[in-house]
Order: sequence, then C-alpha cells, then structure tokens
Amino acid sequence: MKVKKVNGTSDRKCGCGSWLNHWHNYTHQIAQICRAKGCSRKAIDGAHVKICYSTDNREYIIPLCREHNLKNGCFEINKGTDLVSANKILTCKT
Repeated sequence: MKVKKVNGTSDRKCGCGSWLNHWHNYTHQIAQICRAKGCSRKAIDGAHVKICYSTDNREYIIPLCREHNLKNGCFEINKGTDLVSANKILTCKT
C-alpha cells in the first residue's frame, strides 16, 4: 500500500501524549522501526498519512522515521502495517 503524509498537522495534539503513543495505544504494538518499505531507521514520529490512489480520504497514524515523515509524495509502507484513525472522536476523544 502507498501512503502520503498530510501537511499542516504539526500543531495537532492528542490526549495520548504523542501521535506515536496514539498508535501504540490502539495497536498494542511497539513501533521500533519506520514502517516505510525498506527503511530500517528508528520510528520516532506518529505520522499523519492518507492512502494514495484511494477514495478513502480519512487520515491515519503510522510510525515513521523523521526522514519519511518529511517526505512529499506517495511511498510504499510495509505490508501488514496497522493504520490507526487520526480522528480523535473515534479513538482517544481528546
């Protein structure tokens, strides 16, 4: 699956403490490695992304390294990566 980052989200806050914690809370997984395909850098950002080439216009959170979180355009993510809704009303409500 290919995703692209959503611009203009750096000022958004989440009651989970961080967007990476938000992802942890809803997947019950520890994100140690960036989810971009072929990347082995440490995941330090809970990144807001949308699915490329899709009618699904929702925003999701996935763990990415800083380099991939700053990347423009579509890129492939690892198969099986859990996409967590960035809609706080549906998740943490804060």
